[in-house]
Amino acid sequence: MTKLEDRIKKAPEDTVKESWVHRLSPDFAWAYLQLMRADRPIGTWLLLWPCLWSIMLASHFYGATGILPNWDLMLLFAIGAFVMRGAGCVINDLWDREADALVERTKSRPLPSGRVSVQAAIIFASILSLIGLVILLQLNRFTQIVGALSLILVVTYPLMKRITYWPQLMLGFTFNWGALMGWAAVSGTIELPAVLLYVGGIFWTLGYDTIYAHQDKEDDVHVGVKSTALRFGDQTDTWISAFYWATFLFLVAAGWFANMGYSYYMFIVLAAIHLVYQVINLDINDREKCLKLFKSNHQFGLFVFLSILFGFF
Repeated sequence: MTKLEDRIKKAPEDTVKESWVHRLSPDFAWAYLQLMRADRPIGTWLLLWPCLWSIMLASHFYGATGILPNWDLMLLFAIGAFVMRGAGCVINDLWDREADALVERTKSRPLPSGRVSVQAAIIFASILSLIGLVILLQLNRFTQIVGALSLILVVTYPLMKRITYWPQLMLGFTFNWGALMGWAAVSGTIELPAVLLYVGGIFWTLGYDTIYAHQDKEDDVHVGVKSTALRFGDQTDTWISAFYWATFLFLVAAGWFANMGYSYYMFIVLAAIHLVYQVINLDINDREKCLKLFKSNHQFGLFVFLSILFGFF
């Protein structure tokens, strides 16, 4: 058995087998990179896209020139999204380690399998958070305050699945906070287009994370946690259609109040068609298809980014 085959055998069932984490990471870092989900970059992208949307939208709103304004801010936010998504995953796994040990898909994760100790995970999350703090300190004071407030969401989100059938709503609040931070980083303020972008992102997250949650609904019932997948059941497609319609309308409103050009609306319709594709192809009883549709939201994020990028024409 090769080293790669041995790693994949020991890795969680939901890992990305072709990931660079399994092929290239040194032995001492392998379990920690899994713990922060570096083998599954979709989460980083879903956290990053609202940041990039907001930076671009604010840059155009305030009259920045050039096709890629504020590329330095985009780089800082990209690094920040990577490390803070990682820190959030570690915190989530610390809360869920006992439940994860009871689920076939997650029992091989670094914490429930014992490959990383609780103490080491806490230290690792602290290091990732420190890196995030260093990045945050490169931004203006107002953005630092807005960013610090997001820690409340990061820490409390993992608890919501034990309290409410709407943990995806809390994830929406958390994962789209960058829509506020990106605008603040450009302007030192938060204005209406940023708020509309944030709300649209929350509805988007409600849609895609409900699709994701349908993979785990049987296991969730078994371990006693809640989700919108369980709340909506066979009415999921109706709820997701409503969420995605709201996403589209809030993105249109954000562009309108940011004085975007006609090309923005042409591109945003293409993005909306991708959401329609998800609803049409959804099968809540097909785990593989749910995962595929969930991951396809990376393309939606890119479509919206291109809408804003070319939307000032």
